[in-house]
Amino acid sequence: MDAAIKAMKFRRKLFYVPAFADILVQAMHDIPADVDALLPVPLHWRRQAFRGFNQAREVADAVGKTTGLPVLKNVRRHRATPFQSGLVAAHRRRNLRAAFVVQGETRARHVLIVDDVITTGETCRQLALTLLDAGVKRISVLAIARA
Repeated sequence: MDAAIKAMKFRRKLFYVPAFADILVQAMHDIPADVDALLPVPLHWRRQAFRGFNQAREVADAVGKTTGLPVLKNVRRHRATPFQSGLVAAHRRRNLRAAFVVQGETRARHVLIVDDVITTGETCRQLALTLLDAGVKRISVLAIARA
C-alpha cells in the first residue's frame, strides 16, 4: 500500500485511484449511513498546481461516483503550509492552525473527510473544526492508510 500511495501521489500513477476508491467504499459500511457529502482534504492551490492534481480529490470523486454522494468543493486550504510528513505532532498542529476555510455555506449535515494517509490525525482535526464552525453537525473520516 505504501508504494502504491506514493506512486499515485508523487508519480501521478492515477490508475490506482479506482482500487483505492473500492477499498474506501467497502469501509463505508462501518460508517453511519447518514453521511450526505464527501470532502477530500484540500491542497493549497500552489501545491496542487505543482503536483497537477489533488490525490484526495481524485479518490473522493471516484467514491462519490460509486455512492452517489456529492463531493464538496467549497472548502479550501487558504494558507500554504509546509509538508506534514516528517513533522512531529506539535509541529503538525501549529502548521495547520487556521489553514482551512469554508467558502459560502454548506447544507451538508454529516461530512465524510477523505484522505490518502492519516498520521497524527491533525489535518482531519483542523478540517473538522472548520466544518463544525461552518455548521456541519457530524464529521467522519476515511483514509486509504494510517501511518
